[in-house]
Amino acid sequence: MPTPDITPGSPCWIDLMTSDTEKAKSFYNTLFGWTYETGDQEKYGGYITASKDGKLVAGIMQKQEDMGQMPDVWSTYLRTDDIKTTTEAARANGGQVYMEPMEVPEQGTMAMYADSSGASIGAWQFGEMKGYELAAESGAPAWHELFAKEYDSAVSFYQNVFGWETTVVGDSPEFRYTTLGAGDNAKAGIMDASGFLPAEVPSYWGVYFAVDKVDDTIEQALSLGATIVQPAEDTPYGRMASLTDPTGAIFKLIENQAA
Repeated sequence: MPTPDITPGSPCWIDLMTSDTEKAKSFYNTLFGWTYETGDQEKYGGYITASKDGKLVAGIMQKQEDMGQMPDVWSTYLRTDDIKTTTEAARANGGQVYMEPMEVPEQGTMAMYADSSGASIGAWQFGEMKGYELAAESGAPAWHELFAKEYDSAVSFYQNVFGWETTVVGDSPEFRYTTLGAGDNAKAGIMDASGFLPAEVPSYWGVYFAVDKVDDTIEQALSLGATIVQPAEDTPYGRMASLTDPTGAIFKLIENQAA
């Protein structure tokens, strides 16, 4: 299993902000086989790292009380080699800075933005921690997709802020889609979601996890307290589904075609 090729601008990390870390740990351990290590409280705020087969795949952190009604959520982080410049570019291209660049001792530097479509996106500058170590394997992140209500603006944002070289996959009224990279080398996608996202649902980044059998994973997830958001369906890219975990965080499944 080769280490993922994480080039600047591409997804490099995911983490879950949850209202119940123990419930989340139990759920994803049973569903994906994850194991965990909890960081030092004083140094890392008790940040939990999740591994699959001994390789880092994700983080989990406790939602703070001052976050109010913010839902539990999975977040995607994109690699940057100059986080200060990226932060300035986010501001200059219609985004908002939720969290200024913050150094995580020895590990790297992080920041959080709202992109120009209103979706939250993280930035990570490598230190010792160089992103997830497993991708597109069962139980690991496989794809990252922005569901954007302001599609054209979003595409420009990622081109200008993160240096994306994009490929248009679809440009019809029914399906407008752009990827970072092309074909089998694509690393993330942006979908025009203006026609189907409800008014109360903002633009958001969705994280897909690879599984051997989507239908079997759904059945197991439901028994563990998950809820179906979008039932399993066959697509040109494999069988997919959307669920929420037991505390309401949306995650997506894609069948591992190599399985």
